[in-house]
Amino acid sequence: RCGDCTIGSQTIHRFKFGSGKYPVFCYVLGNPLYDFFMGRELNPRIGTFDLKYFCELRPGLIGWVVINMGMLMKEVELRGSPSLSMLLVNGFQLLYVTDALWNEEAVLTTMDIAHDGFGFMLAFGDLAWVPFTYSLQAHFLLLHPHSLSTLTAAAITALNALGYFIFRQSNSQKNRFRRDPTDPRVSGLETIATATGKRLLVSGWWGFVRHPNYLGDLLMALAWSLPCGEPPRPPTTVSHTHP
Repeated sequence: RCGDCTIGSQTIHRFKFGSGKYPVFCYVLGNPLYDFFMGRELNPRIGTFDLKYFCELRPGLIGWVVINMGMLMKEVELRGSPSLSMLLVNGFQLLYVTDALWNEEAVLTTMDIAHDGFGFMLAFGDLAWVPFTYSLQAHFLLLHPHSLSTLTAAAITALNALGYFIFRQSNSQKNRFRRDPTDPRVSGLETIATATGKRLLVSGWWGFVRHPNYLGDLLMALAWSLPCGEPPRPPTTVSHTHP
């Protein structure tokens, strides 16, 4: 996957190098390594097909779910049925992916789409990092099964629900404000001006903490990891701690 992303990034990089089309928000410096990593083109297209917009969510997120389900089915093959831990991880992460795809239009106001070029960083992140690292909990449970009590599972589910609620509500508020600051649902929120002339929310969800969406992300990530239990202990003859 890393090799595919490298080849794809080089293709886009070299093609656009000759075209001279570098939108200002790509921050092209003329340094080949930096420009390759960050991307020279804001929205490279094949005809009307926007490569960055397509890769931003769909391949990586759908691939993540497919890998998770593959782990679940392998567990069924090995042990006869999926564990409660595996079901929770698959369910939580399927909810996250479904939410992202359902609210796909909100990605248009994110920094990735609005400001970052499509280089190796985004290509690798979208196509390799997301599906192959975000599925680590399911992979871990396949190799190291862990049982959960009903009460523990209920507590972890409540934590994931809290994280999802904060994540979705704060992101929706931010997206509404970016799309239309006069929207009645956000027009009364307090803001401050930035040096660039834009305004930042400092009330509502964004008045509690600086990045409430990241707080929701962290709570959900914790809920995804708790079903895995403790990492396996190393043999007693090994002196170093297991990572």
